[in-house]
Amino acid sequence: MNDKNNGIMSKFLSFVEKTGNKLPDPAALFALLFIVVLIISWIFSGVSLSEIDPKTSLPIKINNLLSPKELTNYFSQMVHAFISFPPLGVVIVAMLGLGVAEHSGFINTSIKLILSFTSKKLLTPALILVAIISHIAVDAGYVLVIPLGGAIFYAAGRHPLAGIAAAFMGVSGGFSATFFIPSSLDPLLAGLTQSAVKLSPLIQAKDITINPLNNYFFTTASSFLIIIIGWIITDKFIEPRISKVKIDGELQEEEKNKNISETEKKAFYYALASMLLFGILFILTLMPQNSPWKDTAGNITGHSSPLMKSIVPLIFLFFLTPGITYGYASKTFNNHKDIIKAMSKAMNSMSYYIVMAFFCSQFIYVFGQSNLGSLLSLKGAGFLMKLSLPTTITVAGVIFISAFVNLFIGSASAKWALIGSVIIPMMMQMGISPDFVQAAYRIGDSSTNIITPLMPYFPLIVVFCQKYVKNSGLGTLISIMLPYSISLILLWTIFLILFYWLKIPLGIGATFVL
Repeated sequence: MNDKNNGIMSKFLSFVEKTGNKLPDPAALFALLFIVVLIISWIFSGVSLSEIDPKTSLPIKINNLLSPKELTNYFSQMVHAFISFPPLGVVIVAMLGLGVAEHSGFINTSIKLILSFTSKKLLTPALILVAIISHIAVDAGYVLVIPLGGAIFYAAGRHPLAGIAAAFMGVSGGFSATFFIPSSLDPLLAGLTQSAVKLSPLIQAKDITINPLNNYFFTTASSFLIIIIGWIITDKFIEPRISKVKIDGELQEEEKNKNISETEKKAFYYALASMLLFGILFILTLMPQNSPWKDTAGNITGHSSPLMKSIVPLIFLFFLTPGITYGYASKTFNNHKDIIKAMSKAMNSMSYYIVMAFFCSQFIYVFGQSNLGSLLSLKGAGFLMKLSLPTTITVAGVIFISAFVNLFIGSASAKWALIGSVIIPMMMQMGISPDFVQAAYRIGDSSTNIITPLMPYFPLIVVFCQKYVKNSGLGTLISIMLPYSISLILLWTIFLILFYWLKIPLGIGATFVL
């Protein structure tokens, strides 16, 4: 029976992959979606809607992006929409430092040394754990952990796409999981939840304070669930399914060589020492009470602190330092021109992504300007409230509505600012606490990150896949990640409901009901 079910699932995923790969090139697809949004905005611009926009307290209005005023506004913002596209700067700056570390040979040697004392069987859970921990550094996991996942699996003789998938699942699918250390997302969502609570007409709403760690116990426990789900699916389903996919990408020769020379070992230890020295000096700058890395409230990890805003430049320096050290010690770098050449090689590999980022940024910009995403969110929230279902089913509904909306709106904070302002007051009327609703939202927001091409980093993951399998496309990545997404949304929902049934606290100062 299991073999039959596996065969059906495998055929379905193959269908998804073939169908997805028949879609236009990702850049062209975003261009087509851009045109579709313009046309839809024109069609629905004259339709009267009853949904109230929480930002204006007026009925939501679809903006006609083909009107002369909106077209003029778009052209005036086109360049800004591109250069302010969040993943663009993050990827380029981080890849400059990673490029030096990679082309000097430091990363390759590091991977080979890690594999020398790490069991192949434990690579998957270890990789997912690192991916979850990377949430501390905001979006760093996308440009750091995911490509390393492919490289580590490849060096271990396992399929690199399975490594990319496991890392992607941990970084993005498990975005709301935290391994004991809170991420910058916690205070950000809590602040938005607090704002939504104030919109409630209930008298007790005035006395409700949302703790930034109101989901801390749940998200920490969730990290173990994510590791188990990712481990089983990667090793028992994904890797066997893609084992016959030919690796034909343009790989570096050093990636194919698994031996470590004495020169490489010596250079690695010098580079590791420079990295540790950099880390120690940096930690010393964090210790003073008036450290410039702290925000006005004296917090280092707050979402508005200089430290959290400087994560990407710090990653650049954190890998540039050992990369240069390793390069000179191993003689792969002879002068500063070799360092610049390494950075240039890194940018060469990003050229395709930059093209995709341009069209993706333009689509996301006009989609936001049209208010179509807002309409979808409000329609879904209103439908859920009208059903008046039991608490557990209603909370599960919040998860599925959030997961659906996440397919169209990528930003976790933007979605919660919109959905939360509608759902939280309604749920409070039903006696369901904001802490419980926020936890539900986090599950839905994370579960479908890994299957939507509209997630800003999705095209970048396709580029990482193409390094190993040239014909990788949107369909390839979606078909690989779909089993993770389905498992996450189902099992994580059950996990939250168990917290409710067993009365396990969601976090500090959190409740399930009012």
